[in-house]
Amino acid sequence: MNVSAKKEVMEKYGRKAGDTGSSEVQIALMSERINELTEHLRSHKKDISSRKGLMDIVSKRRKLLSYLNKKNHEKYQSLTTELNIRKNK
Repeated sequence: MNVSAKKEVMEKYGRKAGDTGSSEVQIALMSERINELTEHLRSHKKDISSRKGLMDIVSKRRKLLSYLNKKNHEKYQSLTTELNIRKNK
């Protein structure tokens, strides 16, 4: 993910200008990275270190989604539908 793509995601999901730390921005950035790694692993099936990194990012995103669900359920619902994330229970 390049710098311009990150800025675009931060502007779209941030609460205010320059917002980089809110849960929404972090989840959106992780989702973009997960999509990139998933595409990479489709063509490089034996890349175990990237697969481990992907699992780490998925785990962090799941924890942030759980936190956001507890704090602001409406924002959680809109973010998961907008980013096309399915939440397993």
